[in-house]
Amino acid sequence: MLPAELAADFQQMGLPGYRAQQVSRWLGRGVASFEEMTDLGRDLRQRLAERYTIPCLAMVRRQVSAHDGTEKYLWRLPDGESVETVFMRYKHGNSVCISSQVGCRMGCAFCASTIGGKVRDLAASEMLDEVIRTGLAAGDRVDSIVLMGIGEPLDNFDNVIRFLQLVNDPSGPNIGMRHISLSTCGLVEAIDKLAALHLQLTLSVSLHAPDDETRSRLMPVNRGYGVDALFDACERYFAVTGRRVSFEYAMVRDVNDTPRHGDMLVRRLRGTGSHVNLIRLNYVSERGLMPSSEETVRAFAQRLSDGGVTVTVRRRLGSDIDAACGQLRRGEMRKL
Repeated sequence: MLPAELAADFQQMGLPGYRAQQVSRWLGRGVASFEEMTDLGRDLRQRLAERYTIPCLAMVRRQVSAHDGTEKYLWRLPDGESVETVFMRYKHGNSVCISSQVGCRMGCAFCASTIGGKVRDLAASEMLDEVIRTGLAAGDRVDSIVLMGIGEPLDNFDNVIRFLQLVNDPSGPNIGMRHISLSTCGLVEAIDKLAALHLQLTLSVSLHAPDDETRSRLMPVNRGYGVDALFDACERYFAVTGRRVSFEYAMVRDVNDTPRHGDMLVRRLRGTGSHVNLIRLNYVSERGLMPSSEETVRAFAQRLSDGGVTVTVRRRLGSDIDAACGQLRRGEMRKL
């Protein structure tokens, strides 16, 4: 609940407004029960516990990279399902990558998250708890958020928008929209719907190929929209919000990493001001696709740069701790 909603509910219970502020602050700190709210009387704590629940994630597994200190968590949800989050440390601050669904129905050919399909959407409170619990477990503050874990955020639109409101609230983590990045595989209608809200977050599109033939092979969602429709939606998003779209491009050996693909991508993006983030594919044994060599990635990046496209190569974090989204969850599922 947003603080204003909690205050309205408290008013109906005959409680003063400052009580809602107290409870909201406690929730923002990550308390797991009303008993921890020590500045509330015992009778009030009991009354609140009878009326509300505080759903909490339970840590199942934690991995810490020996290379760079990246931390990956597998969290158990109240219904027994599980999701993953990743805590990443950068010079400019700490970032948490969270999941938005249990599983995923998008079916991307390189992804572990979509194996087994989608189970259910995450509630806004569960996504918020990912941020809070991960920060507490890592023992460090969260400066930015990436919705790029398990699931397609725009396939869980209403809950994601409510999560953004909660995480942006001063009584909670209070993380500004410009410090939040939302990644989508390219649901065109949902991109337009998001644009209409005029949020100042960063929209990141998982592109992975500049042409329909290659992208449809990698991403079944492309068969419903196509590359032209996706780029048109990104242009509309920029026109409405003033926020340029960034593009994620996972480099898959002998699939989308050829000079021909680089030239097509240059033609698509030259002059748009868009940014391309190249990522060496994380190998997933069930998928069989292989990452491009570092030499190929460097040559591809140079080709884009020479063509006038802003490009970076993402630093590989957590390569020794099942870095690909969904791998921890898959390992847990295999035990059941």
